Amino acid sequence: MAGMRGKQTVRDMVLSMAVIGAVVAVIYLFLPNDDKERMKPVDYRIELVTAQRAAPYPVMAPEGLPQGWKPTSVRYDRDAGAAWHLGFLDPDREYVAIEQSTQAYAKYVPKVTLKAANTGRTQLVNGVAWERWAGKKYDALVFRDKGVTTVVTGTAPLARLTEMAEALKGGSTLPTAAPSWPATASPRS
Repeated sequence: MAGMRGKQTVRDMVLSMAVIGAVVAVIYLFLPNDDKERMKPVDYRIELVTAQRAAPYPVMAPEGLPQGWKPTSVRYDRDAGAAWHLGFLDPDREYVAIEQSTQAYAKYVPKVTLKAANTGRTQLVNGVAWERWAGKKYDALVFRDKGVTTVVTGTAPLARLTEMAEALKGGSTLPTAAPSWPATASPRS
């Protein structure tokens, strides 16, 4: 009799775990769980000014992007080739990042574009030719000038990458007004 009771207890425990697993699966499927939706915008102004003062090149950030762009990540690493990163979600929730560094071009660009390759074509951005790179995950626009490489990369289509590249400005002044999220910072004076 005791052996039978032990088998029932194990069977009941397995059935209970199956029911709990099914409930968890249903909750997971029907509750929103998109990380892009939960991502809060970051205020990158202080990091931008810090990077602009520390970097040996003009650190770039966008000015005048239309409504709907949301800054999501920012960092400056002096020890990694004075690397500047500023990430955004575009109005269609696709990722776009600005990457700048003094690191060797041949290693840096494939690293920040997740192994994209130069297509041999160029894209005019504000009258300047940028290299077009394409990859399985990220595409990119790449510009090299005086020891610094600037990359606009991400999952967004070429039109959005171009829109971001067109908005890039370098300098060392703060925006004149606080950004109104989810829009980007106001134009600087």
